[in-house]
Amino acid sequence: MAQKIGIIYSSVDGQTKKICEKLKTLFEDKKIETNLYSIDTFNDDLLDFNTLIIGASIRYGKHHHKVSKFIEKNISKFHKIQTAFFSVNLVARNEDKNAPNTNPYLIKFLKNSNFKPDILEVFAGKLDYKSYSIIDKLMIKLIMRLTHGPTSSNTPIEYTDWTRVNNFGLRISKTIKLE
Repeated sequence: MAQKIGIIYSSVDGQTKKICEKLKTLFEDKKIETNLYSIDTFNDDLLDFNTLIIGASIRYGKHHHKVSKFIEKNISKFHKIQTAFFSVNLVARNEDKNAPNTNPYLIKFLKNSNFKPDILEVFAGKLDYKSYSIIDKLMIKLIMRLTHGPTSSNTPIEYTDWTRVNNFGLRISKTIKLE
């Protein structure tokens, strides 16, 4: 059977989806069949995949509840395939919070879950005040003030380190046996 990767994402503003699309392209360039799904539309059988990657963004300090529900519902299948998980959040823009063992959101998420992915990563997201609703803009500015980040910008600030995204994809692709 040919190796197949499934990528499922939960994205609020589109950066997590963009990261997933980059990973999909990387895998397809390596001739690895890859399917990309929003968590809202996924209804395939997880066991059709040799590797499953879940990408989830943070909003107000938490991953979307659909991510936890999806994991809870499918936890027994995760033991039968390779799994990878990555979190996208703005606190990861800080060097001391941009690794799986130092990112408070990922640490808390895994502590409150039975999910033990084989491969973990954290990526910084994108800050785009112009695209946020008034409430989101105010809340994110407050969070940025508390975390010593920018509280005003007329242009989006993309903190995602695309070399790290590429390296994450390469780590996963090295575990895939091509036939």
